Amino acid sequence: MRFPELGYLTFFIGGAAATAAVMPLWRKICSRYGVVDEPGSRKIHSAAIPLAGGPAIFSGLLLALGIAGLLIAIHILDTTTVERIEYGVSHRAGQLAVILCGGLAMLSLGLLDDRYELSPGIKFFGQVLVAFLVAASGIRITLFVPSVVFSYAATILWIVTLVNAFNFVDNMNGLCGGLAAIAALLFGLSSALRGDYLVAGLSFLCAGSFCGFLPYNFPRATAFLGDSGSHLAGFMVAVLAVLPHYYSRKYPHPAAVLSPLLILAVPLFDLASVVVIRWRAGEPFYVGDNNHLSHRLVRRGLSPVKAVICIWLSALLIGAISFLL
Repeated sequence: MRFPELGYLTFFIGGAAATAAVMPLWRKICSRYGVVDEPGSRKIHSAAIPLAGGPAIFSGLLLALGIAGLLIAIHILDTTTVERIEYGVSHRAGQLAVILCGGLAMLSLGLLDDRYELSPGIKFFGQVLVAFLVAASGIRITLFVPSVVFSYAATILWIVTLVNAFNFVDNMNGLCGGLAAIAALLFGLSSALRGDYLVAGLSFLCAGSFCGFLPYNFPRATAFLGDSGSHLAGFMVAVLAVLPHYYSRKYPHPAAVLSPLLILAVPLFDLASVVVIRWRAGEPFYVGDNNHLSHRLVRRGLSPVKAVICIWLSALLIGAISFLL
C-alpha cells in the first residue's frame, strides 16, 4: 500500500483514534459545565448524559490534521509524496480553512442550543448565516446553471437542509453518528476513485472521527452528539457532497451529480417524511415527536439497536448505488 491509499487509511484510523482519545476529557468538561441531556418524557436514559460528541469529534479532526501536518513538516514521508501533498494543499488550503471555520461555527451554534435552548428562529438564522458565508467563499453548487444567485440559493438550501436532517435523525443511540460516518466514507471512496485525494482524505478523516465517537454512543450511550454534534455532522457531509467534481471529461455522465442525493437519501427521507407527518397533524415541523423512521421501525417490532443497524445498512446500500452513476 502506498500514497494515496496509505494516506486514506492513516486519516481514517487517525481520526478515529484522536476522537476516542479526547472523548473522556470532553465528557468531564460537559458534565462540569452542565452541557448534558437530562432525562425526560420522550427519553429512555435515567441519568444526565454529557453532550460531548460534537466537541470531541471536532477536536479529533483538528488533532489528526495537526499530527498529519507535523509528519509532513519533518519529512517523515518520501519527497515525492510530500511534494504531491503540498501541491494539493496549496490549491485547497483556502477551502479547508473555510470548512473548518464553518464547522466550528455550526458546532458553536449547536453548543449554545445545548446549553441555553435557542429558539428555532435564532438557530435557523445562524444556520443560514454560516451557509451563506460558505457559499461566499466559493464552495458552491452550480448544477450546470450559469447563475450566481442560483448557486448561492442552492448551496444555502443544501447546507441548511442537511444540518436539520441530521439534527432530526439524532433520535436513537448511534443513528446520527453512524449515518454521518457512512456518508463520509462513501464520499471518500467516490473522491478516491476520481483521483481527488485531498477531498477523499478529508472524507476519510471525518468518517474515522465519527467512528471514534460511536463506541461511546452505541449500543449504550455514555455520551450524546447533542445539537452541536448533529449540526457538525450535517454541515460536514453537506460540504463533502459539494467539493467533488462529479461531472468532468473523465466522468461525462450528467446523472453523476445525483450521487449525493443517493448517499444522503436516508436522512433526507427521514426529514421529509417527518415534516409531512407533522404538517398533516397541524403541528409545527420543528417540535419533536416519535414519528421518525427509527421510531416507526421500533413500533413494527424491531429493537432500537436492530432499527439503527437496519437504517445504517439501508444508507450503505442506497449510497452504493451512486457508484453506478
